[in-house]
Parts: sequence; structure tokens; C-alpha cells
Amino acid sequence: MLARPARDADAVAVAEVFVASFGGLDFLPRIHTDKENRCWARDVMVPGHEVWVADIDGEVLGFAALHEDLLGHLYVHPRAQSRGVGTMLLDVVKRERPNGFHLWTFQRNEGARRFYERHGCTLVELTDGSGNEEREPDALYAWAP
Repeated sequence: MLARPARDADAVAVAEVFVASFGGLDFLPRIHTDKENRCWARDVMVPGHEVWVADIDGEVLGFAALHEDLLGHLYVHPRAQSRGVGTMLLDVVKRERPNGFHLWTFQRNEGARRFYERHGCTLVELTDGSGNEEREPDALYAWAP
């Protein structure tokens, strides 16, 4: 397992990880189709962010997408979860943003919240969700060295 910068050829695989992982957040309203999410990840997120992928035996099974000091996305394919993939990607983010970064997650995503807290991220703010597309209460976290 290795983390490496995403290549253009990884865009489809990153989109598939996004759809598979995001689809598991069953508390969220479905406001976009899987096709729309794939297109957004492939055509907007991958080219517009600094994306690192978790490559396991030649297969992309996770990714982290950074934009300036925002960790906009960290997703691991459901079949690769609990195998250290997320930790490896978060370690890359810490290395690439040594002065710190922030991220948003949904308040009801308890697994993600525990993951970030376990890895040294601190809760900064809870919101009512009015600032996100899903209108789901979210949580702002920050990591500082």
C-alpha cells in the first residue's frame, strides 16, 4: 500500500471510490445521482484539487483532496476500510500541510469524527448545516502541529 499523487488516469477510480464511500452515508439526502457525483469527482474535484491516492496493488482504494489549507475530501472505499488506508492518507495530509489544515464532516458521521479526533484533529465549531448543500448539521475540525 502506498500513497502517491493522483494522475489524470486515476480520475475515474477516484470517482468510483467517492461514489462507493459517499453512498454509505445513509443519513444524507440523495440530492445528486451517482452519475452526477462521478462526473463531479472526475471533472471538477480531481483536476481542481491536490489529490493523493491510496494505491493498493495497483488499485486506487482511497483518496484525500486538498485545496489550500482545506482537506475537502478523504474517502476510503468500503471494502478497504479499517485497514489503515485513511490513516496513511491523513498522514500524507499532515506532511503536505505542516502548518495545519481544517476540514468539515457531518455531525452524524460519528465514525469520521472519532477517526479525526483520534488522529489529533480538534473540534472547532458545530453548525446547523445551513452552509452545506445537504442542509445537514456539520462539524469543523482543525489540525495544527
